[in-house]
Amino acid sequence: MLLQKICLATMLAFGGIATVQAADKMHDFNFKEAVDRAVADGTLDGSVKFYLAGTKSGGKVIQKGLVTNKKTNGFAKSAESACDHVLRSALIQFQNTAKANGANAVTNLVSFYKSNETRSTTTYQCAKGTAVAGVALKGDIVKF
Repeated sequence: MLLQKICLATMLAFGGIATVQAADKMHDFNFKEAVDRAVADGTLDGSVKFYLAGTKSGGKVIQKGLVTNKKTNGFAKSAESACDHVLRSALIQFQNTAKANGANAVTNLVSFYKSNETRSTTTYQCAKGTAVAGVALKGDIVKF
């Protein structure tokens, strides 16, 4: 019984430390370079193009304001590596949704972490904590 109490106290103590250390730090990474890498290695098939807000407009909007919110294991990974991986998951979801709806682009993309919209014409935002990295994007699927 005493051993169980000691184990519980230890787990609670370390859990509290992990919570304090798990605060997300925001990172900005080059969006075009990340997309180009994902297309080059076959993660994305290239049939759907991705454009940050302010870089391309026009076409017929099929669905407006779609949101994807992806997380990945970031433990013992650099922010750049974990964020690149989780961005790919978000873009795959957008690619699949666009193709299923006859669209060939996702435009007006903005970072949307915790529902806070951040616009950039060059970068996306990624939150990286001790154990988890996350990317949230909002955009419109479009047929050009």
